[in-house]
Amino acid sequence: MDRNTIIGLALIGLILVGYSIFTKPAREAQMEERQRLDSIARVEQARATETLQRQTERQSETSETQAVQESASFERMSEELGDFVVGAVGTAETVVLENEEMKLTFSTLGGRPYTVQLKDYQTHDSLPLNLFDGDSTIFALQFFADNRGINTGELYFVPELKTLSNDEGRSYQQLTMQLNITETASIAYIYKLFDGDYMLDFDIRLKGLDEYRTDRMQFKLDFYAPSQEKGYQNEAMYTTLYYKYHMGDVESFKSRSKKEMEEATETTRIKWIAFSHQFFSTIIIADEFFDGAYLAQQRFADPGKYVRHYTSSIDIPFDRTGDQIIGMQLYFGPNNFASLKSYGDLELEDVVVVGGSMIRWINAFVIIPIFNWLNRSIDNFGIIILLLTLILKTALFPLTYKSFKSQAVMRLLKPQVDEISAKFPKKEDSMKKQQATMDLYKKAGANPMGGCLPMLLQFPILYAMFRFFPTSIELRQEGFLWAHDLSTYDSILDLPFTIPMYGDHVSLFTLLMTVTTMLSMKWNNQASAGSSQMPGMKTMMYIMPVMFMVILNNFSAGLTYYYFLANVITLGQNLIFKKYIDEEKIMKKINAKKNKPAKKSRFSQRLEQIQKQQKSGGKPALKKRR
Repeated sequence: MDRNTIIGLALIGLILVGYSIFTKPAREAQMEERQRLDSIARVEQARATETLQRQTERQSETSETQAVQESASFERMSEELGDFVVGAVGTAETVVLENEEMKLTFSTLGGRPYTVQLKDYQTHDSLPLNLFDGDSTIFALQFFADNRGINTGELYFVPELKTLSNDEGRSYQQLTMQLNITETASIAYIYKLFDGDYMLDFDIRLKGLDEYRTDRMQFKLDFYAPSQEKGYQNEAMYTTLYYKYHMGDVESFKSRSKKEMEEATETTRIKWIAFSHQFFSTIIIADEFFDGAYLAQQRFADPGKYVRHYTSSIDIPFDRTGDQIIGMQLYFGPNNFASLKSYGDLELEDVVVVGGSMIRWINAFVIIPIFNWLNRSIDNFGIIILLLTLILKTALFPLTYKSFKSQAVMRLLKPQVDEISAKFPKKEDSMKKQQATMDLYKKAGANPMGGCLPMLLQFPILYAMFRFFPTSIELRQEGFLWAHDLSTYDSILDLPFTIPMYGDHVSLFTLLMTVTTMLSMKWNNQASAGSSQMPGMKTMMYIMPVMFMVILNNFSAGLTYYYFLANVITLGQNLIFKKYIDEEKIMKKINAKKNKPAKKSRFSQRLEQIQKQQKSGGKPALKKRR
């Protein structure tokens, strides 16, 4: 480093030192600045202290106000509830009872079932299936005690959960919801859930309520039935309320109006009440009977979250003289005909809509047993319906054959019927034409109704299927071919608009049913007698299948699939009959019968004898009665 560099660096250092000394504030100025900052800090600290004191005073005032309000509220509740006020304060908690079939969640507020989830089932959009929503449910005892209105749904119960076993060694879960009023008075709900069962034992244990001049006791059960199915129209149609009279019949709200409306009734003694859905039910059953009930349901016309609002006030047979246990059962489960029937003579299976009188008999003793028998070994319900159709068509084969043969006879007589029509062309001769035609049928041994009666006898089977498929829970969410759910419609095309009555979609099985129905009717028209038809009958032959297509487009795919199969099998049978029935042989028999003198009945013979005696002026001889 040379001399000039050293001198330069020294000068730069001197300049920096001199600048720092020159710009350094005076000591007095530094003290003043420190005092100013300290003053600001003291002011801010004073303000913070004052704010904290005010907040503390406000909190103290609020706490005192809340305490006064809570005290006043408790005093007011004490006046309203008396000793029952002990249950007015608490925290809502949940307790779960569970088996393989369902999960029941109970709330300590009201000691009631909050939600019921069926594990083996889902909604149409694959969500957990709950029979009701907890927040919209009322499950409570209502009564007067010392002229005070008590509603247990507003009181808090204390839960106790145990696992026990009965005398048969069958284990069960027992949940006791206890409301202790005093040392001697209490209300307890006792729930028992066994494995493998949708039935829940439910007892109400009352102690010491006779001390409170307890008046008439009612059990209140209200809830909204949520929409769970794809086809809202069918779901709303088959969702309704049922009840069974004690030692009497099962009744229901049968109105199927699409309008939003409310129905209500009051009953005498009843055994059970079923809040039924299309495929599921909530049923409350008395061990003995209920004294009576007020029942109501509100229908919702438009698709939405709910399809029904159920309301009930059930009169409990309450003994005012002492302690009592009121025994009941609660059923939360599917509307399976065989399962409900297994509960004995309760007639719970009546909540499954399978028709009335004869139609119900056909479904209960023919269709359902065959269906269940096939289901034991076959899992594909499309194949089950096919086999069921084949079995029924085979059983009806004699009637179908007789109908086809009668149509063949009428077809062979058609030329002679046409000759009679040509012989009596005038309208005033219609009676003569009809008499001549009937004489021809009589001589030939033909019955004009022979082709219709066998077909009419098959209509009960067709109608039984119409009632069976839409409520068959076995078909629910079971797919076949393009149909994802045989219990509802099989849409292959969603329309951007809604056609009145028809809907906003196109169901393929319904279209196939309509086409095969038209072919079958056309075949029958060609094979039947060719005598003059009533005006417009031919047009009606094609209008009716179209009407059925419009009506059934929203119905169960299983139903329209069955009708389609029945039509196809009928067409196949007709082809076989046509091939193997010898019309020449039939014609020879007709001619032989025509040439044979007609055998008169005893009544005809007696009538002719009376006419002859009257013409001869004599009196008919009367036979002595033995």
